[in-house]
Parts: sequence; C-alpha cells; structure tokens
Amino acid sequence: MLRLSQYIRTAINISQNGVVPSPAERKHAALANRGPVVIWNLIRRCNLTCRHCYASAVNKDFPGELSTKQVFKTMENLRNFNVPVLILSGGEPLMRPDIFDISAYAKELGFYVALSSNGTLIDDTNIDQIANADYDYVGVSLDGLNATHDYFRRLEGGFDLALRGAKLCRDAGLPVGIRFTMTRENYQDLPGLLDLVEQERIDKFYFSHLNYAGRGNHNRKDHAFYAMTREALLMMFARCEADVKNGIARDYVTGNNDADGVFLKFWIDEHYPEASEQIGKMLRRWGGNASGVNVANIDNLGNVHPDTMWWQHTLGNVLKRPFSEIWQDVSDPLMAGLKQRPRLVHGRCGACQYRDICGGNTRTRAYQLTGDPWAEDPGCYLDDMELGITGDHHRLETLPFSATKRHGQVGLTS
Repeated sequence: MLRLSQYIRTAINISQNGVVPSPAERKHAALANRGPVVIWNLIRRCNLTCRHCYASAVNKDFPGELSTKQVFKTMENLRNFNVPVLILSGGEPLMRPDIFDISAYAKELGFYVALSSNGTLIDDTNIDQIANADYDYVGVSLDGLNATHDYFRRLEGGFDLALRGAKLCRDAGLPVGIRFTMTRENYQDLPGLLDLVEQERIDKFYFSHLNYAGRGNHNRKDHAFYAMTREALLMMFARCEADVKNGIARDYVTGNNDADGVFLKFWIDEHYPEASEQIGKMLRRWGGNASGVNVANIDNLGNVHPDTMWWQHTLGNVLKRPFSEIWQDVSDPLMAGLKQRPRLVHGRCGACQYRDICGGNTRTRAYQLTGDPWAEDPGCYLDDMELGITGDHHRLETLPFSATKRHGQVGLTS
C-alpha cells in the first residue's frame, strides 16, 4: 500500500518551508520490530457475487470456519506477536453473527481495528452497533458510479445501498474510506468517484489495481490499459496535491501495484525537484511490495497466506500451529523468497533500476501468468527507458502498452 498523501504532503512542505522531518522517518525505528498487518477473511459468505472478488465469495455457508473461541485464541497470539492492525474482512464480515464480539475483543487487546465491508448491509438497524464497535476505520467498496457499480456488484441499487452505508458511518463519527478497483470497464468513472469523495467528505480514497486472484484472475483480460493506469495515477496525484494545498486532510492511497511508488517519484522529480532526494529516501525505506513480510492474510478456515491474493498457496493453519510460528518459518520456498531482500526476480523486474522502491512489485500476477512467482510483473506500466532497463527483455503483456515518457515529462500517448 502506497500512501500518496504523506509523500506529496512532505514534498509540498519541503518546497514551501525547506527540509522538514518526515513523519515516516520518525516512526521508522519504532515500527521495525512489529508484526505484519493482518487481513482476516473471517467469513466467506457474502450477499453479493462481485465480478472481481479475490475470495470468490457467494451467499452460502462454508463449513469449517473458525468459531468465536478459536478466533479469540488466534487474536491473542497475533497480539503477543506484535501484530498492530487487524482488518476484518470477508465475504461480508457483517454477515458473521459474532462480528461485534470479535471486534470488541480485538479493541480490548489493543489492535487498530478496521472493518472492510461492501456497505450494503449497513443501515439504521445496525449503525449504532457499528458505531459502538469504535472501528478505527471502515472501508466501503465502490466500483464506479451508479450503473457501473451495480454491474460489477451484480445488484441493482447496490450503489445507493453502499453509499448509504458509508454516509451512516461518516455521520456516526467513524473514519470512512472508499475503495475502488480499476478495470477497463470502470476507468471512466474515476473522476466522478473522486468528486463524490470530496462532496461527501469521505476521509480516504483507496485506488486498487486489479490483481489476478479469485474471480479477478478470470477477469484479467479487463486489466486496465497501461496508459489508463498512468492517467488515473496522475489524476490521483493532482487531487491529492490540491487537497494538501487547501488544507484538507483526506488520504489518497494506492495498492496492488508497487510501480506506483516509482511513478510517484518521477512526478515528484518533475513538480517538486527540491524534494526529490528526501522523497526518494522515504520511498526506498517503504520498499514496495510487502507480501509475506509486513502484510499477512488469514482466510475463513484459518489458513495463513502471504497476502489476500495468494489463496492458492497456504503456509499453515492457525488451528494446528500458532500464526507467530507459521509467519517466521522460511522453510517454505515462496515465503523464503518473499522475505529475501532484494528478491530474486528476473525478466524486466530483475533488470529494473528501481527495485529498491517497488520491491519487485506484485508476485501474484507474475505467478498467475507464468507459473513462476519470480518472473516480471506484467502489471508494471512503466517503460524500459524510464526504468533504466537495457538489453533485450521480452515483455509479458496482457494488454497493449501505449504509455511513454515524452518531452522530459511523465506523460501519455494519445
């Protein structure tokens, strides 16, 4: 996850006031020994069947899901392992009868607790319980504006229900974010969604790239054109820059494509060259892809995965072995490779001059396309010239590439 706002805010502060200490730099030492952020798919059941669901969730019960007692025991182990953040997800987590008991115990243990919901089940009957759960963050997914969202979510009126849920949480005083996963079919709705986030005073906008997992893997033909991706990121940079300059504290975040960090550096180099060195240090400290290192996933059956997009690869099960032991075990070749720095990636990723920023990008896409988790990431939308890649490297492509760098600027071809 790349927090655009902190980098652009720092760049503007440097531009206006000279070099200033980076919040990320001050916190870096304190965070060095913490456990990973854990995204926990507590339930696979969902009231929707979204076209790009990585969990391939449907509206039925799945046998073998963890009991409340088993969830509590696992949370205790996570906390003792210095896991700082629990993201309670699904399926739709609000369909789990004990969700508020789990949330209350997670808060009691001292976790930062986030709820990841499709928003449609948040209404007047449960908003008080949701507010009393005192979530540190509630994320609601929107796949575009009205008709587009309803198409992706396969529910007529789904957009209105999801937006209602987000607004109820906002009005209850909970920090709320909108998550948007871009494909070719919803790209055109991004400007309108950014306008909506501004109009509705939403705290965060999370732009997610499509990853090849679950139903998202079947839909990878819809992976956004590289030029569309670049234009979308430039749009995000501009919105974030405007908010910072206007004193608005909204956060803009991207995920599932760590090339965003490199593209952001190019944008900073162009627009805030005096901040280039500091931002470069911050981005290298961030280090890009965190699968198997700073991000973990537990699925509804207690299986542990390097992240939410690696459900095809299980590291162990919390009912048989504590999470803390599973996470530190590098006898698994994939886990050993993910924890290695630098990762032994090859192809264009191996020849790239910016691996220290992106960390080799997302390994899931490489694996799904080639069967090799260390192959180049086909989702990288930057070209060889930008990345300092020389020699003959065959590019793995799922869609035509039409982005370039022209006139000394990070731009787009027509």
